[in-house]
Amino acid sequence: MDQLVSFEALLFPSDGRNPHMVALMTSPMSVPDPHAPYSTLPSRMPHPEVYMDYIAEGLGPRAWHYHLVEALDGMNKKFVHPYVIYYPTVSRDGMPFPINKCIREIQGRSFREATAWRGNIIVAKYRESPFSSMVNGSIADFPILRNYFMTHGAPQLYADINLKMLL
Repeated sequence: MDQLVSFEALLFPSDGRNPHMVALMTSPMSVPDPHAPYSTLPSRMPHPEVYMDYIAEGLGPRAWHYHLVEALDGMNKKFVHPYVIYYPTVSRDGMPFPINKCIREIQGRSFREATAWRGNIIVAKYRESPFSSMVNGSIADFPILRNYFMTHGAPQLYADINLKMLL
């Protein structure tokens, strides 16, 4: 049996602490990577839920979603090593996750509660495919991610979940 393999990823804590590096654990997957249909590399399931406070237990990857960032607005080429943002979607008690204060501060006056990033956000890097070829990130990725978060709210699916919880 294959071992757990970790990759350095950036954690944006919801409580307002500074972003910092964490070891994102991955385990082997038995299903092929949907983003690399012809890949010969084994697929690996990341476990960002380890760093997500208040996430529903026992659901594994069904309690979070991911969003790919392949380029910033205005770029005409994709990143060599794009980013994958993991965010929680199912809380332990059915309540909304707390607004991520770190990202809220980054967004400043452009912050909108309806599209707020909520909970702890984990960002990893990959090449070719997010489930078969992750690479180590570093704190040097922070300026690029800060730029992304300044101009982008949470993905629409997540925003819809946030809006329903607010009503």
